[in-house]
Amino acid sequence: MTEYRRDTDLLFKALADPSRRKLLDVLHVHDGRTLNELCAHLDMTRQGVTQHLDVLEAANLVATLRRGREKLHFLNPVPLQEIYERWIAKFEKPRLKALSNLKRTLEKGNG
Repeated sequence: MTEYRRDTDLLFKALADPSRRKLLDVLHVHDGRTLNELCAHLDMTRQGVTQHLDVLEAANLVATLRRGREKLHFLNPVPLQEIYERWIAKFEKPRLKALSNLKRTLEKGNG
């Protein structure tokens, strides 16, 4: 399996779980949270939250930084942008082109 495919599989696996998406949402609102702060947003054990964070880290969606005894968690939006560019943006282009053409056609009819 190529590294790209492995990374993509990890990314989609990470995004498939609602609890992991919730953690990403929490980090989007306020980056640099500790495990305790993240646990406050999910109804599960610290160990459960830690396991979800491990999956997010493996997918490169979360980066960590040690500050003394604390471990801070930060959202890494780059893999999400890559998904957007590969899987979403290319499907938007034809739709946006069609809307632009429709606008021009309607404006010609009113002029």
